[in-house]
Amino acid sequence: MPHPVGHMPAPGRDAAGTIWFTVREAAAFIGGSIQTIYSWERRGHLTDPHHDERGHRVYSQQQIAAAHRNTRQNAAAVRRSARPLPTRTSA
Repeated sequence: MPHPVGHMPAPGRDAAGTIWFTVREAAAFIGGSIQTIYSWERRGHLTDPHHDERGHRVYSQQQIAAAHRNTRQNAAAVRRSARPLPTRTSA
């Protein structure tokens, strides 16, 4: 019996070579915690999750990498904007 639309086989590689991760596997892939992945979902960095046959969310390696990259870029932008401005000294 075929999988329902929007459902993927168990995490791993599909026929097209795409690698799929559960939330736990995604956290291990980035070296972070499960809460990091949930935070990315809430903030909109991870959207449109697929679901495996058990109904668990799975994300492609490309989705996880893009969310990780976006998060790093956002953090760098915040650090740049938080730098104190140079002070002028009068002569």
